[in-house]
Amino acid sequence: MATGLELVFALLLILVAAEVFTNALEHFGERIGISEGVTGSLFAAVGTAMPESIVPLVAIFAGTASAQVNEEIGVGAILGAPLMLSTLSIALMGLSVLKRRGAMGHLRPEKTGLQRDLFFFLIAFGIALIALFLPMEPKGLRFFFAGALVMTYFTYVMITLKVSAKLVEEGHATQAEGKMFLCRLGLPEHMAVILVQMALGLALLIGGAKTFVHGVEQFSDLVGISPLLLSLLIVPIATELPEKVNSILWIRRGKDTLAFGNITGAMVFQGSLLPAIGLMLTPWQPSTEVLIGIIVTYVAGIWMFMLARQGDIRVWHLMPNLALYVLYVGVMLFA
Repeated sequence: MATGLELVFALLLILVAAEVFTNALEHFGERIGISEGVTGSLFAAVGTAMPESIVPLVAIFAGTASAQVNEEIGVGAILGAPLMLSTLSIALMGLSVLKRRGAMGHLRPEKTGLQRDLFFFLIAFGIALIALFLPMEPKGLRFFFAGALVMTYFTYVMITLKVSAKLVEEGHATQAEGKMFLCRLGLPEHMAVILVQMALGLALLIGGAKTFVHGVEQFSDLVGISPLLLSLLIVPIATELPEKVNSILWIRRGKDTLAFGNITGAMVFQGSLLPAIGLMLTPWQPSTEVLIGIIVTYVAGIWMFMLARQGDIRVWHLMPNLALYVLYVGVMLFA
């Protein structure tokens, strides 16, 4: 009973926090004159990726007394995040507008930004996949691959920022809806107030996600599940909630570029920097669960990249991502 109440409280906290964060972020993007792509793919994606980025670091450095369990949780959390984003999160975004737009309804994210996000994700995740087969020694080879992952993300950020001005000129500037929540309390709409509300929303998101993870872990103890499967299947559902909720809020308001960018930008971040950490701090070896998870994630990423290239994305196009997630869960639990 207590676990159920904790989960409900955490979910409500995340919903409120997502509203506070997205509201402030829209005003921030509008104030500094950046495109929706930059707002969604960089600022929103990195900000809401903090909860799931913290999980593997905490597991590796301050987890249980068992180094093996810590490493399993760390690797699972690192790879489970992009798996969840590329499959379940994408599908939930489509399901949230299924009734309003219909299965054949159009989704209209800015095309070049979506392609860029997915292109860099596929490059980074491909490097992480190859790195699974590297020997533990010499360490220099692992340093090289980790450095390649970091440089991939750095290059992605530079290119994304570079094209922002042109996208703003073409009408893709970030536009805020309504007044900021703190301003409704009488505070002036200054940059300092915007940053305070962003920080407040982010803190609530992280707190809600951590509370949810705690409740999920207690639940997993009751049903019995391995640390690796826990971190691949259950923990990402909780830690990815900020991205899911933010994207659902945005796409239901017709802000498709922000909605997609929030997820695909997080995929680039978590498919490059987090595997670099895993490569250096864990054995990073190809177990069956890990390999199948990476393959499913990569297939989902390729499917989304093909959709982005053709440009005509319909709501039903996101449902194969849900099928991939259900397939993976079924294989992991029942095979």
